[in-house]
Amino acid sequence: MNSPLLTVAGAVPAGGPDAGVAAHYGDPFGEQRALVGTWGVVDQSHRGVLRITGADRLSWLHSLTTQHLEQLPAGASGEALVLSPQGHVEHHLTLTDGGEATWVHVEPGTAERLADFLTSMKFMLRVDVEDVSAECAVLTVLGPGRPAGPVDGGIRLDTSRGTDLIVRRAALTERVHALRSEGAALAGTWAFEALRIAAGRPRLGLDTDHRTIPHEVGWIETAVHLNKGCYRGQETVARVHNLGHPPRRLVLLHLDGSEDRLPDHADPVRLDGVDVGAVGSAGRHYELGPIALALIKRTTPVAATLQAGGIAAAQEVLVQPDVGANVKIQLNRQRAGLTGRSRS
Repeated sequence: MNSPLLTVAGAVPAGGPDAGVAAHYGDPFGEQRALVGTWGVVDQSHRGVLRITGADRLSWLHSLTTQHLEQLPAGASGEALVLSPQGHVEHHLTLTDGGEATWVHVEPGTAERLADFLTSMKFMLRVDVEDVSAECAVLTVLGPGRPAGPVDGGIRLDTSRGTDLIVRRAALTERVHALRSEGAALAGTWAFEALRIAAGRPRLGLDTDHRTIPHEVGWIETAVHLNKGCYRGQETVARVHNLGHPPRRLVLLHLDGSEDRLPDHADPVRLDGVDVGAVGSAGRHYELGPIALALIKRTTPVAATLQAGGIAAAQEVLVQPDVGANVKIQLNRQRAGLTGRSRS
């Protein structure tokens, strides 16, 4: 579904996983500055939305995900993961409970698969799962100047980066117009993604693969509760946390700015000609220049200069090499003011 905001003057469509919304509206660096210096709204209406109802919904989600949700207060928000039996990340959820329903938004193209999995796990419990992506859309409001009080309209999810709103898709244009009339800049995914990468926040499917475990990308800090009952994949989480180290770690790459291109997703990251990882997301930051996230071997020397898709890159440590074995994860997320909150 293409967003109606693609009709805004200057809108340039995004591609890849962000197809359907605008990459920018004519000034991607100006949009970044607005999101950092004042405030703005980002169209994320390509994301999937689920609505889960029923008296057993929170205890049921608690048993299926990595997060402690059994007594989630009405209006509270959080992140959670669905893991495979081997502990690999299959879904990343941003969610809130409104007292009568739990609302979840997920990466584009993944809502149907998540709904199918959840439905298969209902058994005799009082829960209903509905994929409402066709009727509902996500907006993200962020920046230091955003209103301190309630943001009217839709379901509100307060996250470490800002405020997400789940609104009726039919009212999307009206809702954005209201926010802009209050002073919000309209920003596209180019700006949002550049700030996300600079903040070291991984994105499922771009900065992860089928082998990713939570420790590798820092989701232990924001999306995993380490003191809760059994859930699928818990054995891997517990084993790495208590006894070992993950095989890979997330890094922020500062790319050689003399190059006129960015590395592609999944391009190899090499040290002295030997593959040590792969590029995830890449973007152009208004201050830092070209940057990327990459998953590399844990044992790669932290001071080593790497090659990312053939481009020289200095690495900035996001996930420490000694994470695990009861070492508390410390992520470098200060630059964009997007510091996560520990759930351990």
